[in-house]
Amino acid sequence: MMKTLSSGSCTLSVPAKNSYRMVVLGASRVGKSSIVSRFLNGRFDDQYTPTIEDFHRKVYNIRGDMYQLDILDTSGNHPFPAMRRLSILTGDVFILVFSLDSRESFDEVKRLQKQILEVKSCLKNKTKEAAELPMVICGNKSDHSELCRQVPSTEAELLVSGDENCAYFEVSAKKNTNVDEMFYVLFSMAKLPHEMSPALHRKISVQYGDAFHPRPFCIRRVKDMDAYGMVSPFARRPSVNSDLKYIKAKVLREGQARERDKCAIQ
Repeated sequence: MMKTLSSGSCTLSVPAKNSYRMVVLGASRVGKSSIVSRFLNGRFDDQYTPTIEDFHRKVYNIRGDMYQLDILDTSGNHPFPAMRRLSILTGDVFILVFSLDSRESFDEVKRLQKQILEVKSCLKNKTKEAAELPMVICGNKSDHSELCRQVPSTEAELLVSGDENCAYFEVSAKKNTNVDEMFYVLFSMAKLPHEMSPALHRKISVQYGDAFHPRPFCIRRVKDMDAYGMVSPFARRPSVNSDLKYIKAKVLREGQARERDKCAIQ
């Protein structure tokens, strides 16, 4: 199954198996959108704008294979619990962000981690998926003085101890400290190409979107890079109905696969 999307004059086909969703969660004013901005375009904006919910999409050509990463930057206020649950159900990888100078935001991350594990456990019971759940706990604002710190590193590390699919990083979106390393580890845990990390591919603007077509003259336009990525400027979040259909299809698909395996064994 292929997903078709348009970017400028390009129509890109991405295999469904290479399409993923990254969900970024955390309390308000902890820097979720700043981390996403660093990931997408390497920028930091000092001006704070409350996030209701932002949706971004990045497409990659990595050694000739197409990948799609949807990024859901969620609200810290979560006024609609059902929408948050749906975001968790459709997520493949997660970043939980708190501020190192805010005990309340750390407590929120602990609640979110518990909710994600509960929601995903319910889905896994229906699909019989493997229990892997790639997740990064991210303590932002490491550039602030240690005198402002309210969450010791040792306490935050306890949230990921004993789970090889969960890691803890202290980062600064403002200074761009440890951000690339965090994404590298997250994608490694998710068994995604390392080149999806911000520092390991060439950024292509939409005007060069033709480079994503598997034609020799287009590949030469990006100077034979093995990996390059492009932010889709007109990406829109899938509708609630589409997300519900996705979850239903996932459950049915896994159920059919189990039946095929059962027949093969018999």
